[in-house]
Amino acid sequence: MRLDQAAPKQDTISTLEAFADTIVPGEKRNPDDHAVAGAVSGPGAVAAGALELLQNPATGLAESLDDFADALNGHALALADRRAHSPAPGVPPFVALSFADRTALVTALTAPGHPERDLWVSLALFSNMAFDTGAHLHTVEAMAAGHPGLAAMGFAAPDPDGLWRFPEFSYGRPLARLHPDTAPSGSLA
Repeated sequence: MRLDQAAPKQDTISTLEAFADTIVPGEKRNPDDHAVAGAVSGPGAVAAGALELLQNPATGLAESLDDFADALNGHALALADRRAHSPAPGVPPFVALSFADRTALVTALTAPGHPERDLWVSLALFSNMAFDTGAHLHTVEAMAAGHPGLAAMGFAAPDPDGLWRFPEFSYGRPLARLHPDTAPSGSLA
């Protein structure tokens, strides 16, 4: 986030965390956690840093996070109204939804033909990316910190010097013979 950019409001933070938790669910951080539904055990997108990634200016979304949250909460209010549910007081409308209702709403928003689909798919992709790659972190640092997504996928740790080398072929065999002019560095001589 740029220094001159205002930090997101608490309602924005919890709404975006609830959205990310809908994409890659995780366990609650504490018993009073409303944003993370606790639909599964183990860490999910929120623990993996989804909010930090979304706040990164490189995503192109950072300046619009309050607008995303406001729109998502508007959709949540409409869903609650259609289902004759009263939103829980004290939490944003999307956060107040059950995990099943959050999932149904996100499914509808990301469905082909929805007029806002591209918006919500981009938010979902970054939420997933935070878990799958730790894109907001240097990979060596993410590995050292035990990044939950990289750990869950069994991402190989780097060599002690912080570089990845793969002395064995990942498919268990070479895919092609080396060109006769290949230098020890792997480049053509």
